Amino acid sequence: MRKDSRKPVRKENNDEHKINGKITAREIRLVVEGEEPQVLTLAAALQLAEEQELDLVEISPNAVPPVCKIMDYRKFLYNQKRKQKELKAKQSKVILKEIRFGPNTDDHDFQFKLTHARKFLEEGSKVKAYVFFRGRTIVFKDRGEILLLKFVQELADLGTLEQMPKLEGKRMIVMINPKKK
Repeated sequence: MRKDSRKPVRKENNDEHKINGKITAREIRLVVEGEEPQVLTLAAALQLAEEQELDLVEISPNAVPPVCKIMDYRKFLYNQKRKQKELKAKQSKVILKEIRFGPNTDDHDFQFKLTHARKFLEEGSKVKAYVFFRGRTIVFKDRGEILLLKFVQELADLGTLEQMPKLEGKRMIVMINPKKK
């Protein structure tokens, strides 16, 4: 059995800010909205915060004396998390779609894959097209390059070429970025 029968206190992420009793400085510079900053002892600042039923939060620990502010710390953390969540939601995620060809790809297959690539670029996805050379088909590098250049030319209205066809191992790769609307 545990010696301490109390429920465990949930630890909050206080790594970035010291609050109330965790502030170690003797004197602090108290910043209050609408008033001039004032230098007070830690005890006086804690008393002010307690009277307002708020927390004393160390904002700038490296300043001399450290800068503190009286605020509702939980509300402050909540607002910070909400802002970070909004920023994360506004970030655009780049989706990469791949299209594979063989060096001897037929015209019908080429058109079929071209329509898929068009759809991907219209959705805003990046397209990675490559020709895969199996076994002895590596001798047809020029066919693969011509096929990829034709593919890029067909998609010129929807996307821009990121790099010219480049051979990497058994693959000749080309990247196409969607055009901005």
